[in-house]
Amino acid sequence: MQPWFVYILQCRDGSLYTGVAVDVAKRFAAHQAGKGAKYTRAHPPDSIALILPCANRSVAQKIEYAIKQLSTAEKRALLDGKNAALMPRFTIDSMGMWMEAI
Repeated sequence: MQPWFVYILQCRDGSLYTGVAVDVAKRFAAHQAGKGAKYTRAHPPDSIALILPCANRSVAQKIEYAIKQLSTAEKRALLDGKNAALMPRFTIDSMGMWMEAI
């Protein structure tokens, strides 16, 4: 099974954008070219701030949703390596892949 990734982009205006993709580099290039999401067309991305490898698409989409529910301060804490906001529902397996906690 091919891994999916959740990514957070740092936009030029300081805002953050969260998405999912199989190929983050290709998706980031699409966002930069103005062919990505509507949000990134209005807020061009500057860099990839975080990439989280996920066990599958379902987990990636659930983590994306969870991140989108966080406040900006919580998202910045996530970027600083403080994953506590996601820990109740998700965990990291021995291979470094995010998955749902059992």
